[in-house]
Amino acid sequence: MHIVNVHQAKTELSRLLVRVEAGEDVVIARRGRPVARLVACNAPVKRRPDVLKGKIVVPDTFFDPLPEDELAAWESR
Repeated sequence: MHIVNVHQAKTELSRLLVRVEAGEDVVIARRGRPVARLVACNAPVKRRPDVLKGKIVVPDTFFDPLPEDELAAWESR
């Protein structure tokens, strides 16, 4: 872990980002007291919208109105 003060962080941000990309955590301190941490972001996960296509079956009754007692339970009546 690398600790820098705010002024140093402002003047060396590009260099600090290189260190973070290399896997190092950088702590930014104000008057010697840690206030923030720079850490690498995880790469976004590529979403696959059709991953469950054909694996889940929704019955025709799914959109039928709920029975009154079950509806009351959901609505906290």
